[in-house]
Amino acid sequence: MNTSPLDIDQDILDSIERWSERELKPIAKKYDHADEYPEEIVEQMRELGLFGATIAPQYGGLGLSASTYARLVTQIASIWMAPVGIFNSHLIMAACVQRHGTDAQKARWLPKFASGEWRGGIGLTEPNAGTDLQSIRSVARRDGDSYVINGTKTWITNGVYGSHFAVLVKTDPEATPRHKGMSLFICEKGEGFTAAKKIRKLGYKSIDSAELVFTDYRVPADHLIGGSEGRGFQQAVGGLELGRINVAARGAGIAQAALRDALRYAQERQTFGKPIAQHQAIQLKLADMATRVEASRLLIDQAAQKYDTGERCDLESSMAKLFASEAGVENSLEAMRIFGGYSYSIEYDVERYYRDAPLMCIGEGTNEMQRIIIARQLMERNPL
Repeated sequence: MNTSPLDIDQDILDSIERWSERELKPIAKKYDHADEYPEEIVEQMRELGLFGATIAPQYGGLGLSASTYARLVTQIASIWMAPVGIFNSHLIMAACVQRHGTDAQKARWLPKFASGEWRGGIGLTEPNAGTDLQSIRSVARRDGDSYVINGTKTWITNGVYGSHFAVLVKTDPEATPRHKGMSLFICEKGEGFTAAKKIRKLGYKSIDSAELVFTDYRVPADHLIGGSEGRGFQQAVGGLELGRINVAARGAGIAQAALRDALRYAQERQTFGKPIAQHQAIQLKLADMATRVEASRLLIDQAAQKYDTGERCDLESSMAKLFASEAGVENSLEAMRIFGGYSYSIEYDVERYYRDAPLMCIGEGTNEMQRIIIARQLMERNPL
C-alpha cells in the first residue's frame, strides 16, 4: 500500500504534536525563567529532522512544503515559541543556498545543514541597519582567492551556538542603487569571526541572540552564494519570505496558546456564582480571540501555498506576518485580562506569551514595513 505525501506530512505533524506535549511543555517555564539554552531540546530537534524541515530530500532534508512547515511551527509555538527560532533562522540560511547557490555549494552545505551538524542563521541586521538593509556598513573586499570582511551584525539568532551564517555585506559600497553592491556569503566561525556577546531580552529567552563581529575575517571566494557579486540583497529578501511565513506561524501559535489557556481558565474560574465564561464581557473576548486564530491560519496558508508553487508571495507573506503577529499580541493581552491578577504570576504561561508575542511584530521586518510592502504591492498589481 502506497503512502501519500499528505499522509507522511500528517504523520510528521502528529509526531511533532506528541513531542511538543511530552518534551517541551514540562520544561518551557523552567528554561524561559532561567534564560538557559535548551541543549537537550536542540539535540532532539536534530533527531526529529527539524533542521532539515524544508531542505530537499536529495540533500537529506524532510522536504516539507511551506504549508506543512507553517502548521508544524504553529504547533510548536503554541507550546513554547522560542525553540522555533533556532531552526527557523537556520532554514532561512539553507533556503538562500537551496534557491540561489551553485550545485557545488548545495552539495557541500545542504547535507550538513539538513542533519543539524552545521547549524546557524542569517546575518542581516546591524547596529545602525535593521529594516533598511541597504544601509548596512559591513564590507567584503576581494583579496586573491578570498574576501576580507569587516563589520558587525547584531540580534543574530544562534549567534553563540551556531557555526555557519549567511552574512550580507557590501562588495561594492559605491554602487547605485545600493542593493546592487550587496552580496551574501556563507561564513564559518573562525579567526576574525566571533560572537561578541549574548543579548539579554524581555522575552524569547533561552535562545541565543548575539552580536557577531568580523575583523579582517577571510572567507574563500567560493563561499559567495551563487558565485556572482551584487545579488545578495535579492537572495536575502527571498529567504525572508519563508522567514515571514514562519514568524506569522509563531504569532498564530502564541495566539492559539493564549486562547486555549484563557478558554480553560474562563470555564474554571467563578465569580458571582458562575464561571466567568458565562459573563458576556468574557465571551466577547473569547470570540475575538478565536476569530483572530482562524483568520491567521487562513492567511498563513494562502502565503505558504504561493511560496510552494514558486510564485511571488511578498504581498501574501506580509499580510500573514502582519495579521498573525498582531493576533499574538492582542490574544496574549486579552488572556492577561481574563486571568486577571493571576496573569502576573509566573506560575501561569500567559505572562510568557505576553513577553514573547511583541517580538513577532518586529522580527523579519517590522509590521510598519509590512504595511508599506502590502500597499506598494497592491498598487503594482492593480495599476490604473
